[in-house]
Formats: sequence, C-alpha cells, structure tokens
Amino acid sequence: MTYQTHIAQISNLIADQNGTWDAISPESVARMRLQNRFATGLDIARYTAAIMRKDMAAYDADPAHYTQSLGCWHGFIAQQKMISIKKHFGTTDRRYLYLSGWMVAAMRSEFGPLPDQSMHEKTSVPALIEELYTFLRQADARELGMMFRDVDAARAAGNAIEEQRLLNAIENHQTHVVPIIADIDAGFGNAEATYLLARKMIEAGACALQIENQVSDEKQCGHQDGKVTVPHEDFLAKVRACRYAFLELGVEDGIIVTRTDSLGAGLTKQIAVSKEAGDLGDQYNSYLDCEEIDPTTAQNGDVILNRDGKLLRPKRLPSNLFQFRAGTGEDRCVMDCIASLQNGADLLWIETEKPHIEQIAGMVDRIREVVPNAKLVYNNSPSFNWTLNFRQQVYDAWSAAGEDVSAYDRARLMSVDYDGTALADEADERIRTFQADSAKRAGIFHHLITLPTYHTAALSTDNLAKEYFGDAGMLGYVKGVQRKEIREGIACVKHQNMSGSDLGDDHKEYFAGEAALKAGGAHNTMNQFAA
Repeated sequence: MTYQTHIAQISNLIADQNGTWDAISPESVARMRLQNRFATGLDIARYTAAIMRKDMAAYDADPAHYTQSLGCWHGFIAQQKMISIKKHFGTTDRRYLYLSGWMVAAMRSEFGPLPDQSMHEKTSVPALIEELYTFLRQADARELGMMFRDVDAARAAGNAIEEQRLLNAIENHQTHVVPIIADIDAGFGNAEATYLLARKMIEAGACALQIENQVSDEKQCGHQDGKVTVPHEDFLAKVRACRYAFLELGVEDGIIVTRTDSLGAGLTKQIAVSKEAGDLGDQYNSYLDCEEIDPTTAQNGDVILNRDGKLLRPKRLPSNLFQFRAGTGEDRCVMDCIASLQNGADLLWIETEKPHIEQIAGMVDRIREVVPNAKLVYNNSPSFNWTLNFRQQVYDAWSAAGEDVSAYDRARLMSVDYDGTALADEADERIRTFQADSAKRAGIFHHLITLPTYHTAALSTDNLAKEYFGDAGMLGYVKGVQRKEIREGIACVKHQNMSGSDLGDDHKEYFAGEAALKAGGAHNTMNQFAA
C-alpha cells in the first residue's frame, strides 16, 4: 500500500467508529505503518529470499553481478553498515549480512568468549538474527521519520514542490532490511536438532542457512586443525531438515548453503553405509587410508572393507577416528559439492586454506561438469594473511615467468621493507580485484568476510585507548572520533537520534498532542550537531 492509500484506508476506518477515534490522525498511522514494514521475521525471510533468488539469476546471466556481505556480531554494527552503504552508494542492492558462528561463540555466549566449536547456546544464533533485523527496521523508522519531518517543514513553508518531491521519495524508500546468510554450524546435534534450530532461525528472519559437513560434537573452526567430516547421508539428512523447515514456514524459496570442510579435514568418525558399489557411501569409503590384511590376522574390533576382492582394514587412530589418504581433499570436496547440489542445496561453500583463485576454480570447473550453474559462497577470511599470500603468489608467478626476483626473500615478503615495491603493488592490485576476478573465473556468487567487525572494533578501540589515556587526552577522542564523525557524516554522531529519541518524540506528539513532553527541544545538546 502507498502512503496515500494507507491514509485513505485509515480515514475510512476512523469514520466508522462513531467519533470515538477522531483524535487518531490517519497520516500518523500511515507513517507508523511505513516505519514498521515487516511485522514478523517470516515476512523478512520471504522478502529477502526473493531478493537472493533474483540476485542468483542475475549472477548466472553475468558474473559481474556478484554479491557481498560483512559479518556482524551486533545489531548496531549491522545497522551502521547498511546506513553507510546507503549513504555512499545510494542503494543496498547486492549487499547482504553475514552471521558468523565464530563471532557468536566468541562474543555473544553467556559462557563468555568461546572457540568456534559449537559450544555456545544454540538459541543465541536466532536471537542475534532477530536483533540484527530489529536494528535494521529501526534504521528504516529513523530515516523515514526524518523524511516525514521534512514533509511537515515543507508544508509549513508552503513549498508544494518540495513536499511532492519528499512524498515521492517516501513512496520509493528502499529498506535497510537485506538478506542474511546465517551460520547454523554443523546443526548442533542430529537432524531433528538441526530442523528445530533452522525453524527458529527462519522465524527470526533468516532466508539463507549455511550448514557444514563436520561432525556436530567434534566441530572445529574451518581454519583450524582437527576437523572431522561425516558421511554424505548423515549430512544430507540435515540439508533435508533445513528444507523441511523452510517449507513448513512457507518460505518456499529459502536458500541452503552447504559447506564442505573436506579440503582441510583428514578424519572421519564413521565408515559410510554402502549398499552397492559406486554409491555415495562406497565413494566416501574409497578415500579411507587402509591396509590390506589376511583374515587370519584380523583383530577383535577391526572394521573390514572388501575392495576389489581384497580385505582392507581402515587405519583407526587412538581417538577412534579413521583417517583419509593424504592428498584426497580436493577430490572429496568435489564429491561433496556435487552430492549437495543433487540433493537440494542451492549454493556451495568450499573452505580453503588460502585465497587462491585457480585452486578454487579447479574444483568449481569439475563440479560444473556435472552441475553447470553451480555457484559458491566464499569466505574472504581474516584467517588468511592476505598480504603474505598474494605477495607469494606474485613472487611465484614472476619466478615461473623467468623474471628476476633476487631482490625479494619469499619467506620475508610480509616485511614492511617490501611496501611500495613493484611486487607489493601488484599483489595489492590482485587483492583489490580478487572478488571480481574470482566471481568471473571461479563461480563465486557471494563474497563475505566472516569476522571483519570483530577486528575493526579491536583496532578502533586500541587507537582510542592509546590516544585518550596518553598525552592527547580528550583530544584523542575529539580529533580521532567526533571530528571525523561530523565531517564524514556518520549518522551516530547524533547518538540520541540514532537510539530513537526523535522517534519517541513523534510518538509522544501522536499520543498526547500539545501536552507531549518532548526531548528534542532547544536545550537538547544534539542541536550542536545541526550544522
């Protein structure tokens, strides 16, 4: 409904109340409705799923239309990110949110900081999704509230042209609410536990769930050692559980992102069930590190596989885990991805140990031989040393091309001594174009950074603490923070407005009229920032 349609509809409703609602302003109600566009998290999930599906189709037509997100650990961070995007680019198109399980564990658990091992409360994940969207909806309400005030000012000045311009802007207002890709880890338990958590996450607003093929109770961060995968049937049961949750809640185009950790996972907890040669279970088991045995030497508790007429014993570690053969990670990743896409996944996530386009593309090329429109979500991870990795990639490329690299020590390329050199400049250019280049070459539809705002919060706090508690004193805050906020147009410099004070004043006036006791009067110190 448009602004004017809301006003007309409410006017008719008030007229039917025999005068008892005459103190209600139809235009005020219309404003409140527009400021609260999404009544529930499911409304958000349905709206944002459609956006993601549209973006996926646009990427299939042209890989220059890739999408991006930053991980957010608090609603305020997500809100400020989207306000900044609208300020600098004029649109939120193709910009999403990412919810990182790592950051939930490290920053939002009641146990305190935890490693990324699924030890945090599972309810903290949907709670954060709800919080993120609460702050984004408040950003809508704030922005529209300021526009409504400008409409009133234009009317008071008799400026009909400006009033109409503002009303057109209100009708075409773009919400701060964008899709979120939310990390459900390895499902926090069995398939039923996965379904229950997925349902809560969708109800909170998630249109896309990212689930990984690790053992739930052995889950590790994707960039740490000791990862243990599960057979495909176990994982696909959880993928189906997520799909059932989407369908039950009426989010029929919800997105499932299946992540494979097989590249860095050399262990499995289970031998897969195989019903016939060549099935998924048999393929999974074919990568196990085995030794041929004689039946007479079999030991109590041995697991025995029959492969091509030979009896093989998978090597079992003291941890009771089985290991895969070295060098099989890429093959297992390709197998995982194809199986996921053939069983209901929409997007893939291959967790790699470095940001190397050709490594990723090599796997995607093989996947696309079977599923031509396969697309990736890729973690532009802070766990990578981007500077060192790309300087080494340039060094290796120059060496292979026969160029003179004698001025560089490959082991020391992170050193500041190399800043400003031709090698460092080329590496930085490769980093700058990494997302566009890999979107085109390696099928990456969505680029995200999992933990960026964790690092920016630490860095900015360090800078402020160094200055404020040092010789700069209060100038450390004024020069390093407030003056920059004012001059760069950072919305939260007016922190009372950002927290909803002006919205509250509007509501007070709606409810109490001239008797309203408002905070935004002449003595509000936020007026010092009006310029």
